[in-house]
Amino acid sequence: MSADKPRDKHSSPRTDLGADRSALRGGGWRQALDRLAPLGFLVALALFFSLRSPAFFTPDNLTNIAVQISVIAVIAIGETFVIVAAGIDLSVGSMVALTGVTAALLMKAGYAVPVAIGAGVCMGLLWGLFNGLLVTRAKLPSFIVTLGVMGIARGLALVLAKDVTISGLPPTFTALGPYRVFDKVPLLVLVMVVVAILAHVVLTRTRLGRYAYAMGSNVEATRLSGVNVGLYMTLLFVVCGALAGLGGVMEAARTNIGQPTGGNLYELNAIAAAVIGGASLMGGQGSVAGTLIGAFVMAVLRNGCNLLGVAPSWQQILIGAIIIIAVLWDHLRQKRRGR
Repeated sequence: MSADKPRDKHSSPRTDLGADRSALRGGGWRQALDRLAPLGFLVALALFFSLRSPAFFTPDNLTNIAVQISVIAVIAIGETFVIVAAGIDLSVGSMVALTGVTAALLMKAGYAVPVAIGAGVCMGLLWGLFNGLLVTRAKLPSFIVTLGVMGIARGLALVLAKDVTISGLPPTFTALGPYRVFDKVPLLVLVMVVVAILAHVVLTRTRLGRYAYAMGSNVEATRLSGVNVGLYMTLLFVVCGALAGLGGVMEAARTNIGQPTGGNLYELNAIAAAVIGGASLMGGQGSVAGTLIGAFVMAVLRNGCNLLGVAPSWQQILIGAIIIIAVLWDHLRQKRRGR
């Protein structure tokens, strides 16, 4: 199956090949521009801030940027799976709070750290399954389902934590946040890289990834080609939920607390990272590499603005403007392709 649209069984291979070659001649440079634009913007941002602040390109600052964005990047990668299939998950930010609180409470109760981490990830996975079943079985819009779950998960986090921050976590867990592999690479950054590599392989080399792109391009054609759309769409939400759970555990390790109000607006940051990186909210387009670039665009922008003393309010305005530009770019791109 193609990564875009399932091929009609009566179509001519020769005709399709000719069309593909024609598309490459007519629009290959535009596709290349679309893919390279986010990376070019990231490079331009980095060069601008390096010229304005000598502290920007220091090893400590670059490492700080990578650590700060690691949680958002992991969540955004999960969000990309759903967006590629023309869905959306607004519950991932609240899931970060709920899974972090769950892991913290289990550790406070005396459970081993690996057990608590596994429980946090599994909780995110189960909520992702819940989202997926409501979308595929009850035929509810993913926007409405995950908006409701966003409120439920946030409320459960507050109830479980009794409206207070959970501190005093075991040293074996709190040491994970600042821990560096071989005294060089922060563990959280390494986790982000491993997740990105695995997610890229899944999206580009497995049936789940191919069907995700196919569903995002034309879900009805995908269904008519014999694909169990409900099953694979549910699996995409499961992946998204599991990565949100992992992000919640990472956030707890980074901050050394289980915070029921944590993860605020993380869902919007995750969606923004995917969109800035080239994913289309209409589905059928997106990549893990692009999402990582989008996440780093926001991180570099915030970090550079902090170094230059730009007020947080103006940072929000700049990021919001970039998101609008990215969506407008996608709209024009889809219009050009006739979607």
